[in-house]
Amino acid sequence: MNYLEKRLSLTTQHHTVSYYDEGSIQSQPIIFIHGFPLNKTMWHQQIGEFKENYRVIAYDIRGHGNSDAGTGDFSIELFVNDLLGLMDALKIDKTILCGFSMGGYIALNAIENYPERFTALVLCDTNCTDDNPEAKENRMKAIESIRLKGLEQYADASLKKLFAPISILKQRAEIAIVREMIMTTPKQSLYKTLRALAERQETCTKLHEITVPVLIMVGKEDVITPPVVALAMHEKMEGSTLHRIDHAGHLSNMENSKEFNTELAGFLLSIKR
Repeated sequence: MNYLEKRLSLTTQHHTVSYYDEGSIQSQPIIFIHGFPLNKTMWHQQIGEFKENYRVIAYDIRGHGNSDAGTGDFSIELFVNDLLGLMDALKIDKTILCGFSMGGYIALNAIENYPERFTALVLCDTNCTDDNPEAKENRMKAIESIRLKGLEQYADASLKKLFAPISILKQRAEIAIVREMIMTTPKQSLYKTLRALAERQETCTKLHEITVPVLIMVGKEDVITPPVVALAMHEKMEGSTLHRIDHAGHLSNMENSKEFNTELAGFLLSIKR
């Protein structure tokens, strides 16, 4: 499944962003934001499913995939500005936003600060908390490990956490795709993003202010952001919908794309005017 990759120079953000833009320009837009240390290709199954009825956009966060890193340090706030810059360049006033893991951190920050730009929110295998001291320390250890031992060991360790045990046994193709995503991410981008994740602010205290429809999805076997974390967010957002996806770990949209897409399709249908 191949989609036409487009590149756009965002002069306000001083970098070039790579993205897919499938479906009719007249259709309701949905923007998919990938996680760390991945890229836009993680959304292939969703693009194929939804491009007939929606304008589906998936882009590479700066420093990932084929998007330039630009200069300076990374932050969630910078990633949000990049998202808004892309929306402005594509003349998208409002959109449905779907964020996975780190993409969820970006989505929550974006809707907290620019609520008028979004019509609905989908949060996948993510959370609203900031890093505790242990998590911050682990991110710094990851930086040192990559520097000293290289990317291969980091990639292999990451795969064991990203996928459910059953997926590791049965979904070799998906594992190979994700491993390639990790291995082709520049080391400097990994370092900068790990620091940005460690320094991010929590968004839990503002969840009750979100007024758009919200769908939260999580793999039942997700060990990175477990179902209990998704439930805690759900309980803070009145009217939100929570769905736990069978036979899936952290990468629920890839491990069980059929159930993921079915739930997302039902949610989108429920909010269609």
